[in-house]
Amino acid sequence: MRFLSTKTLKPGMVMATTVYNGQGKALIKSGVSVTERMIHRLIEMNIQYVYIEDGLSAGIEASDSIPVKVRQDAINKIDSTFTHLENNSVSGNLVALEQSAASFKEVIDTILKEIKGSRDLLTLLTDVFAYDSYVFHHSFNVTLYTLAIGLELGMPPKQLDLLGLGAIMHDIGKMMVPEDILMKPGKLTYEEFKEVEKHSEYGFDLLRRLHNVSLLVAHCAFQHHERLDGSGYPRGLKGDEIHPFAKIIAVADVFDALTSNRVYREAMLPHEALEILYAGSGTLFDSNVIQAFKKSVAIYPNGMVVVLSDGRRGIVERQNKNLTERPVVRIIAEGADELADPYTLDLRLSLDVTITDFDPDFESRLLGVK
Repeated sequence: MRFLSTKTLKPGMVMATTVYNGQGKALIKSGVSVTERMIHRLIEMNIQYVYIEDGLSAGIEASDSIPVKVRQDAINKIDSTFTHLENNSVSGNLVALEQSAASFKEVIDTILKEIKGSRDLLTLLTDVFAYDSYVFHHSFNVTLYTLAIGLELGMPPKQLDLLGLGAIMHDIGKMMVPEDILMKPGKLTYEEFKEVEKHSEYGFDLLRRLHNVSLLVAHCAFQHHERLDGSGYPRGLKGDEIHPFAKIIAVADVFDALTSNRVYREAMLPHEALEILYAGSGTLFDSNVIQAFKKSVAIYPNGMVVVLSDGRRGIVERQNKNLTERPVVRIIAEGADELADPYTLDLRLSLDVTITDFDPDFESRLLGVK
């Protein structure tokens, strides 16, 4: 399968993976040949990339990090809990949150089981979702990335449970922010931005009242926008004043925000988002957390067409564990010349060659390439 920009899709191309709506129902199934109308609909839904089957990428697989059913069941639990906060009294919300803690524990256990059982690095690009609620999907993704970091750091099970619960609930305060501000397509005013910032305090004030949830979970909501140099909010904490859990969630939160479609900007790809995190390593974000995250996520996912430092182009075939920036690549072009017989290059062994760019619009001029 090959990772392709929807703007480069052409009628007759075959979908390699399924596109889902926000409720986890299939919109366009894998194996379907797309039509002009389907392509227009994908672009209209702001889906930037899909996977297709073609001769160039035959045999390349990009497995799902988390099964769709597991993902959707988790998001439904987050949805029902968070939505309850918009429609009930404070006392009613506290009861609902305390009841939800047990079901969230099940979500965390399931995610941990999936991550531990997977031989592949994390990638959410294979699961293409046209979601209608950013907060619910974001909370799930952040939990997934956060737990992956925690596992890579060797955290014990009890700490992973607390960390996962803090990640699920880190943005719960956004349910108290007016939706027209959260979903505003244009630039926020100063007053609107300050209202969004209050979600950290809203979440803390709510979660600290729960009797069956550790105060650490409340501090995850309170501190996930704090930065090492004191430039974050709400308190401008610095360095060791920030809890280690919040430092982990901060990296996961920013990465998912950058790699998700928002009403005001398009999503970045994993390697682009990681560059942003690296730019803040040691000043904004904990460098050890970033390194642990880098070892957990596929920076260049399987099926992506990449440009190498020597001018060659190739499709990522598979990942090298702990060397995520140096995958195994199927070379399909050398300079301007496409190859009738592609060959494999393992960047782990070719240290003089690096990936410098990606080419999601690559169109083969050769017919029948196998």
